[in-house]
Amino acid sequence: MLRSMTGFGRCFLEDERWSQVWEIRSVNNRHLDVRWRLPVQARSLEPVLEKLVRSQASRGRLEISLFLQDNQGRENLKLNEGQADAMLEEIAAFAHTRGDDFSPDYNRLLNISFLWEDGLPENDDALHTVLEQGLATALEDWNQSREIEGKALGQDLLTRILRMEEWLDRIRERAPSVKEERFEQVRERLIEVLDRVGQELDEGRFMQEIALMADKLDVSEELTRLGVHLERLRELLGQGRDAGRKLDFTIQECFREISTCGNKIQDVQVSRLVVDVKNELEKCREQVQNLE
Repeated sequence: MLRSMTGFGRCFLEDERWSQVWEIRSVNNRHLDVRWRLPVQARSLEPVLEKLVRSQASRGRLEISLFLQDNQGRENLKLNEGQADAMLEEIAAFAHTRGDDFSPDYNRLLNISFLWEDGLPENDDALHTVLEQGLATALEDWNQSREIEGKALGQDLLTRILRMEEWLDRIRERAPSVKEERFEQVRERLIEVLDRVGQELDEGRFMQEIALMADKLDVSEELTRLGVHLERLRELLGQGRDAGRKLDFTIQECFREISTCGNKIQDVQVSRLVVDVKNELEKCREQVQNLE
């Protein structure tokens, strides 16, 4: 199934010991860029967690945050006495140099967050297992949101491809008439010019020029390749995951072929169809930029 690179996932898990809230936000990006916001207890687990993320995503910029609370936190909360003592001594020494008395207000220490430690071990296997489960659940929720948007994008792209295929058929129908009209215009102009100088049209030479012109006006190969590319787009939409880069490349090839058609056939009706196809391809390209 197609997946958008834009999505949001959340997970809340709680047991007797831990409460954890995972949040995943992602936007489109050419490569996979994972940015973590983890508490101290989970930082050592980042390589393992990132491996789990990379198994679920190939492109996009992800911001993954974890709020972790120990339900037995009061037993683990500790004051970093050494750092607090050093701070107070420095302030007392500074006051002494100015000849001022210093009487510390210990209540202010409550507002200095970096002086407080939770006292939890960083290598807690039980905690690591719980966190992996929480992240896996959040990733599942994130993937569901991406698949919903990916499905909508896929339906929109398919509608546009069908529309372009109809326009392609109209170009195929119009192209032979354009050549015949151009041939007749050239013949009439040559006869008109030759009549002015009192000469007759050399049919052999004229047929040679017509053959060269027919080759320049022929877009059958371009239309065939364009039809194949559009069919390839349909196939990629059906394949699902990791189709974004392939879709983007195929759309570029579609642009190349339809542009050549427009350059070869100088006709009002065909030009309008070429412009319509290019507009649809541009919209498809914008949509594909959001697909993984």
